[in-house]
Amino acid sequence: MLQPGSHDIAPLIDQKLSYKINRETTQEPSLGGGRLLPPQLPDRSPYCVAFNGENDPYHPHNYSIIKKALYTFAVGLSTFSLSMGSAMFASTNEDLKEIFHIGTAVAELGTALFIIGFAAGPVIYGPSSEVFGRKPVMVLSSFGYVCFEFGTATAKDLQTIMLCRFFAGFLGSAPVVVSAAIMVDITRAKSRGIGMACFGSILFGGVMVAPIIGGFIIKNQKLGWRWVSYVSGIIGCLALACNVFVLEETYHPVLLARKAELLRRKTGNWGIYAPHEEVSLNLRDIAVDRILKPLKLLFTEPIVFLISLYNSFIYGILYSFLSVIPLIFEGRYGWSRGVAELPYLSMLLGVLSGTLINVIFEIQNNRMFERTNTMSVPEMRLPPVMIGAVTFVIGLFWLGWTGDYPQHIHWIVPVIGAFFIGNGLMLIFLPTMTYLIDCYLYVAATALAGLTFIRSGFGAAFPLFTQQMFDNLTIKWAATLLGCLGALMIPVPFFFSKYGAYIRHKSKHALK
Repeated sequence: MLQPGSHDIAPLIDQKLSYKINRETTQEPSLGGGRLLPPQLPDRSPYCVAFNGENDPYHPHNYSIIKKALYTFAVGLSTFSLSMGSAMFASTNEDLKEIFHIGTAVAELGTALFIIGFAAGPVIYGPSSEVFGRKPVMVLSSFGYVCFEFGTATAKDLQTIMLCRFFAGFLGSAPVVVSAAIMVDITRAKSRGIGMACFGSILFGGVMVAPIIGGFIIKNQKLGWRWVSYVSGIIGCLALACNVFVLEETYHPVLLARKAELLRRKTGNWGIYAPHEEVSLNLRDIAVDRILKPLKLLFTEPIVFLISLYNSFIYGILYSFLSVIPLIFEGRYGWSRGVAELPYLSMLLGVLSGTLINVIFEIQNNRMFERTNTMSVPEMRLPPVMIGAVTFVIGLFWLGWTGDYPQHIHWIVPVIGAFFIGNGLMLIFLPTMTYLIDCYLYVAATALAGLTFIRSGFGAAFPLFTQQMFDNLTIKWAATLLGCLGALMIPVPFFFSKYGAYIRHKSKHALK
C-alpha cells in the first residue's frame, strides 16, 4: 500500500504511465484535442496542508471532553455489542443440540465460527480504515453485523445458522481493530494507556455479561433461543445508530485531505493537496502485509511468538469458560439456567480490578517519566503481567478444586476463584498487547496481525473441546491441566523483563 508522504513513488508512477501511453500509441503524448503537454509545474510541497500546531481545534486531540466522550461511547457500544454477540450464542448450545440432533462440538461451532471471523475481518478493515477513514468502516461493519445477527435469529436450518454466525463475526469485526485506532486518534500519548485499558475492559466485559443475559433469555420459554440473536441484533442497531449519527471521522490523514479539498474550493488554488489523497488500497499488498509478513514475524521473532502465545492462551481460556461456569454451578450445584451464569459477575469484577491496576501503573509510570525526564522502555509494561500470571493460575486451581465438591464447599468459594481468573485475564491480556506495540512500534500493525491470527485460532478452538474435557477429566483435573499450562507461562514476563532489551537489540524489527 502506498504510504502518505512517500515521495519515491512518483518516478514509478511516471514510468508506468509513460509505458502505458507509449504502448497504446506511437504518437507524442498530449492532453488530447490537439493540445500539447503543459510546462513542468513548480514544487507542490509548499501547498501541502497540515494541522496548525498542537493547539489546532481541528486536530482530534483537541476535541472537547464531551465530543471525545460521545465518540468513546459510540465505539465502546460497538465493541460491547460485538463481544456480547460472540459469547451470548453459547447459551443456545443445549437447545440447538436438541432441535437439530447434533453433538456438543457441532453446537459449539456457532461460537467458534464467529471468532474465526475475527481473524479474517480485520485483515480488510484495518487497511480500509487507513484509506477511507474510520467512520465509513465502522458504519459498514455495524450494518453487516446487524443483518447477519437477525439472519441467525430467523434461520430455518443449521447450515444457515452457521453461515450467518461466521459472517456476523467477519463483517462485524471492525471494532476489534478500528475502535482501538479511534481511541488512539483522539487521545494523547500520556492518556492512551488509560483509554486502551478501558477499551479492554469493555471488550472483556461484554463476554462476561453475555452469558448471564443469554441464560435468562433461554430460561424464558416465551422467548427461546432465537431471541438470543434478536437481542444481539437490537443492541447492534443501537451501536449502528451511534456510529451513523454520533461518531465523526477521526483519522488524521483523512481530516487533512478534507481540509485540502475545502481550501481548494475556497481559494480556487488547485495546487493545495494532502499526502493522503495519493494513497490507494491494493489487495496484493494487503495479502503480503497482513498475512505473509505477520506470519513471518510471528515465527522469527521470539518476543512476538511467546507474547502472542501467552495472549492467545488467555483469550482461549476466556471463551472456554463460557462452558465451564455453567458446568460447575448448573451441573454440580444444581442452579437453574440464568442463575448459574451469575458467577460471571465475579469474573467481571476481577476484570474491572485488573483494569484499575493497569490504570494505576500507567499513571505512576507517566509521573515517573515527567519527574525524571526520561523515556519509557517497553519492559515497563510487564509488572502487571507478572501479577496477573500468578493470580490467573491461582484462580484456575481455586475454581476447579472447590467447584467440584458442592456437597462440602459453599458456592461462594468457587465464585471467589472466578474473581482471580478475571483479574489475571485482564492483567495479562492488555499489557502484553501494549508491550508488543512498544517493542515493534514501526511494524506494530504487522505484529498485531500475527497476534490476531493465533489468538483467534485459540479462541475458536478452545470452546470445541472444553465441555468434553471437563466432563471426561472432571472439573478439578481439567482445571489442573489448564492451571499447569498457565504455570508454564508464568516465567514469560519475568524473562522478558530481564532479557527483553537484549533480545530487542538483536532483532531486525524491534526498537533498540
